[in-house]
Amino acid sequence: MPNHSSSRRRSTLVPRHVLLFAPLSIVLVIAVSVAIAAPTGEPITQPANPAGPLSRDDIGWLQRIGFGIDSAQLSAYRQLGRTRYLDALLADRGHDTLPPQISALIDSYSVVDTPPEQLFADYRQQIKQYKQTPAGSAKDVAKKALQKYRRDLYLQDAQVELLRAIYGRNPLKEQMVWFWLNHFSIYAAKGPVRLFAARYEEDVIRPHALGNFRDLVMATLQSPAMLIYLDNAHNVKGKTNENYARELMELHTLGVGSGYTQQDVQELMRILTGAGILPPRMARRRERLRYRPGFVVSGTFLFNPNQHDNSTRMFLGHTISASGYAEIEQAVDLIVRQPACAQFISRQLADYFVADKPPHALVDAMTRTFERSHGDIAAVLRTMFLSKQLDASYGRKFKDPTQFLVSAMRLAYGSKPISNPTPLVNWLRQMGEPLYGRITPDGWPLESASWSGSGQMAKRFDVARAIGSGRNRLFAMPDAPTRSRPPDLHNALYRQTLAPYLSAATRTALEKARSPMEWNTFLLSSPDFNYR
Repeated sequence: MPNHSSSRRRSTLVPRHVLLFAPLSIVLVIAVSVAIAAPTGEPITQPANPAGPLSRDDIGWLQRIGFGIDSAQLSAYRQLGRTRYLDALLADRGHDTLPPQISALIDSYSVVDTPPEQLFADYRQQIKQYKQTPAGSAKDVAKKALQKYRRDLYLQDAQVELLRAIYGRNPLKEQMVWFWLNHFSIYAAKGPVRLFAARYEEDVIRPHALGNFRDLVMATLQSPAMLIYLDNAHNVKGKTNENYARELMELHTLGVGSGYTQQDVQELMRILTGAGILPPRMARRRERLRYRPGFVVSGTFLFNPNQHDNSTRMFLGHTISASGYAEIEQAVDLIVRQPACAQFISRQLADYFVADKPPHALVDAMTRTFERSHGDIAAVLRTMFLSKQLDASYGRKFKDPTQFLVSAMRLAYGSKPISNPTPLVNWLRQMGEPLYGRITPDGWPLESASWSGSGQMAKRFDVARAIGSGRNRLFAMPDAPTRSRPPDLHNALYRQTLAPYLSAATRTALEKARSPMEWNTFLLSSPDFNYR
């Protein structure tokens, strides 16, 4: 796989000529989106009392803490206040509860309830069966069956994460799961990566989303999804591949221009030799392998000392003696202790949560926390979410497609469980940010301008209309007919959060709506909803 730079594409804000091509029913709202600036915030305040109205500052803070505000958030925030509520979210490291129907749906997916080694064996059997099918009509049938099999696996992967993002009880943790999935990005369409994507989210990213950064790096390093995607599964003594070593430093930990050299990349590549996947044929021997000298087995991860380039190296200015798997742990320890790592991760978090160009003072404060806490993600987030710089940025960060989709679903349907998540996956793809769909390992762009181009906005308006109309098949099985009506977006949650602080332009647009469907579409397309 070729090396990739970490440069991120940029696009311009929505041009006024988009109005010429927009559906007539949403022209007013598009005009609002391009004609006025993002709303500004008010001075910092805390909730006055458990029953009183929340200030614009309170609402702005809650919109940053999660994908979208829900009633449970409002209630907890009123009772605890900002600091205690934040601490409760950061301390929540346990099992992530979901509505029973959603939990049952996720558990029914083969990518979740089938052991990874069995999925891998089944996948290889499917490929073998296709290759052995004689040319002709039978080959065509086998090809379509294989394509459907692969497509169904991907749909399950994406649905698991979207369902958790929408229905998860800890809004901050859900947003951090998505952030790390994007930061440690994988591409599901590459080979068998899709077999492991759901488990990558469930078993690798989620348990460490609010934990220690070093532990998160090690978890991703042992993931078959990452090892396959960035080719370390094929990085062995005598036949090396530097893709993962390079991206581990450039994209995952240190950033471009942080002082490491090409020699460091080469040394890390050799340190990582032998770190790969347990082949299905060896799965039954897992327990015996654990007791063989030098072997490390964890789930589907296998460190094979026979494939490791065992020699003393100089990495990031330090000598690492030949010691097999321990070399990898030493190398990761060196990387995450670099000042550049603390600064790079702090800036990435601030880019996502605060501003496209976050204040230097905020990044510096987060960096100091990262270093002082030895990479405690929750501590760094606490520094950021209680900072005055965050308060000054409310209403100026444009939602990326995932943020838009999840927040729209939370507002429209709350905790009401859907039965058919397929439209969610399709909508996210149409808006240009499919889960596990970034081919290059740099993840989807974090800056607002990347998501406000005219073509992307047109797709976003289509999705707003689909959600706002209720004609979206979310509550029907994929092949079943359904009748639906628009969801009630003019609900208590809307009245407590958005309504008090709507701009005059958005209020005017909403007053011109001729039906509940049109009113919903106008609201979801408005800048008041699309900026956070």
